[in-house]
Amino acid sequence: MTDLIEALRTPVADQGTGNVNIGMAVSRVDGRDKVTGQARYAAEHWPQADEGPLLYGVVVSGSIAKGRITAIHTAAALALPGVVDVISHENRPRIRSFDIFYKDMTAPGGSPFRPLYDDQVLYSGQPVALVVAETFEAARHAAALVRIDYDVEPHETYLLQHRGRAHTPSRLKAGYTPPPDTKGHPDDRWDSAAVKIEGEYYSGVEHHNPLEMFASTVIRGADGHLTIYDKTQSSQNSRWYVSHVFGLSKDKVTVRNPYVGGAFGSGLRPQYQLPLAVMAALKLERSVRVVLTRQQMFSFGHRPETQQRVRLAAEPDGTLSAIIHEALAETSRIEDYVEVVVNWSGELYACEHIRLGYKLVDLDHASPMDMRAPGAAHGVHALEVAMDELSYALKMDPLALRLKNYADVDPSHGLPYSTKELRACYEQGAARFGWDKRPLEPGTMREGRELIGWGMATGMWDAMQMFARASAVLHADGNLVVSSAATDIGTGTYTAMSIIAADAMGLPLERVRFQLGDSTLPVAPIEGGSSHVATVGSAVDGVCDKLKERLFKMARKMDGSPLAKARFADVEFAGGGVRLAGRPEVGVSLTEIMAASGEARIEEKYMMLPNMLKQMKYQRATHSAVFVEVRVDPDFGTVRVTRVVSAVAAGRIINAKTARSQIIGGVVWGIGQALHEETLCDHHEGRFMNHNLSEYHVSVNADIHDIDVIFVQEDDRIVSKIGAKGVGEIGQVGVSAAVCNAIYHATGRRVRSTPMTPDKVMRP
Repeated sequence: MTDLIEALRTPVADQGTGNVNIGMAVSRVDGRDKVTGQARYAAEHWPQADEGPLLYGVVVSGSIAKGRITAIHTAAALALPGVVDVISHENRPRIRSFDIFYKDMTAPGGSPFRPLYDDQVLYSGQPVALVVAETFEAARHAAALVRIDYDVEPHETYLLQHRGRAHTPSRLKAGYTPPPDTKGHPDDRWDSAAVKIEGEYYSGVEHHNPLEMFASTVIRGADGHLTIYDKTQSSQNSRWYVSHVFGLSKDKVTVRNPYVGGAFGSGLRPQYQLPLAVMAALKLERSVRVVLTRQQMFSFGHRPETQQRVRLAAEPDGTLSAIIHEALAETSRIEDYVEVVVNWSGELYACEHIRLGYKLVDLDHASPMDMRAPGAAHGVHALEVAMDELSYALKMDPLALRLKNYADVDPSHGLPYSTKELRACYEQGAARFGWDKRPLEPGTMREGRELIGWGMATGMWDAMQMFARASAVLHADGNLVVSSAATDIGTGTYTAMSIIAADAMGLPLERVRFQLGDSTLPVAPIEGGSSHVATVGSAVDGVCDKLKERLFKMARKMDGSPLAKARFADVEFAGGGVRLAGRPEVGVSLTEIMAASGEARIEEKYMMLPNMLKQMKYQRATHSAVFVEVRVDPDFGTVRVTRVVSAVAAGRIINAKTARSQIIGGVVWGIGQALHEETLCDHHEGRFMNHNLSEYHVSVNADIHDIDVIFVQEDDRIVSKIGAKGVGEIGQVGVSAAVCNAIYHATGRRVRSTPMTPDKVMRP
């Protein structure tokens, strides 16, 4: 019923004419290709007949956590029919040695991992060889026959056991903002506070498990040019990496990623199958495909194990008097992977006394990696659970406590918000959920044997904008092609950019085509951090503005033009033409303009640069309020999340349909974070053990019930010229905390570690 009500409230595109405006609910323009199988992913591209048959590579994974390779036994593998080569550090083609050549556009400080570079083993599951064969089956069989001898060294893989050697991280990762300096006197205020709480919150390791596994297909042309189909969140980042590692001119490498089967941060950095496939292609002068197995999807980065300590102090009326938030997270031995974990505690609630701290412990694991809402997924969880604990200490409604400490300016920096409709999120979300009917005391709602609990939490994520270029070509038949090297990782980029262009040019959607996923297209940033729409979307809008100005000048020069004396400010682009605003009968069509000019096509280019001088004067963020109902079996500790309301303020929503899907996906992942997902390490072996989807639990259909999404009206022209922010990350932030708080309301049992499995929830 809630879906029906939401649909009635949301204007839907006219699928007959294709006329669209920003904010409508529009089906994906690439949807038909995806459901019919015509959309091809990284492992589904093939060489042309004149480019020779494809070879297949299968990775051999290391079995120790730390040490050196002393011997690689390949005779049995090479003896198999169809096996072409076994590539290792002993016989690979030449690659560069300096760290700088391995740093992709999102690399943290330190020395990036260099696959098959030398005999050193840095973590369990590290690639140690690549078997290449004429068929995948032969390569897989041969990979099982390769034997490796090691000189094993002692390893350390447990964060909590080695917290004594924590260090302050390097500040060299792009986008990383270290915690701000201490504000006021938080420790003194906490010591003398009338009401205070303290808690430690642990989050286990999580691994990416998108539907599409990582793959690279390298097609070698007769001239040696490499066309690479890679699973990545940036074709240009992968090209950058390949050209630098192998010393190739960027003109000799083209990377394409027209379709990506889910990434969520896992594709921000090139994964190791990419350089291995290129190695094989260069050495053997053949086209090569390398696809990781599902088990090998657990052999690179992950959301890091994290331990947090939060202390909150308040006056008896609920006014926060001190916030202290410290975090300890893992990184690898070679890089300082960093996340913004604690900063949210200095930005979300009004407080005059704040101290934040963040340190790392280097372990013998692969470098962690960004995973949906990196840093915030853990950091906001700890803060929001602590706020819930404080509300009970104050005997105060959790929502009332948050409203009491609502921040009208950024507490850490004193900056105003570009826009902030969080209060409306609270109000609309609470009303839709029925929060006013919630009893204050835990354990007071029951149905049958199940205890019922209601919890809530706040969500926050940065509203970012990068720089981007876009080109637009209008053809004589009135069809528009807009291009940028953007990426669609399943978020709906094709559709959102087509909507922006169609809305700007006044064209039906079917006459607009957006091109992405090719490193030769105009520069675009890596798709991540919920910045793509605000960035590339603004570039698309900008190039359409340039095209409209040019078309208007052309229209004025037409013989007998009805717009000869008009000003640009007096016209609008609509209905496939340009006309006087409010007078649709006075105008000309775009096809008429093109015919009069005699041009087959006209093109404009645009570079979108953020207005940093203006933006830096504001705190820019998306916000949400998440309300959750759980039902708990107190004897078995099983938890069902039966109802979620997520109210989101994320600027202008470009496509209501795909934006809603983004939030639903984030909520589902938040439920997985809360109840299911954790990769367990055998610290004796230094190895992740449940590296498969039968033992690494993710949310399935039976775990998901009613999810209601509300988009609060917001228009932010500081963040972007089109008023949009982004919805990819905010959907997950706060969900796990709301689940935790609902479990406490149901049972009176506070669980301070995720996932909140039945053994932690059941009655003692």
